[in-house]
Amino acid sequence: MRLLSVLSLSLLLAASGVASADTLLIDRVQQPAQAAMPARGASMSDVEARFGAPTQRMDPRGGQKRQWPTINRWVYPAFTVYFERNRVIDAVANQASANEVGPKPAIR
Repeated sequence: MRLLSVLSLSLLLAASGVASADTLLIDRVQQPAQAAMPARGASMSDVEARFGAPTQRMDPRGGQKRQWPTINRWVYPAFTVYFERNRVIDAVANQASANEVGPKPAIR
């Protein structure tokens, strides 16, 4: 009887945790209806020609030494593009809403 009570209590706790879970950015990105993002290796001019001008161009970082290349970030409504010198090294989906758990805000 006691085992049955413990099992039912643990099932109840597990079910309540699922009901109040946040939406993870990873879950949204893995959905098949994902918007197109720039491909790795594309140039800045290719990205701007295909996706238009970014909503924000962040200040470049790095470049103090030869082994530290300059990194530029362009922010679009759905994603942020990271460039090493003038080539895409990554594109990351932005948070869709405040309750979505995703990347930390940019350090300025």
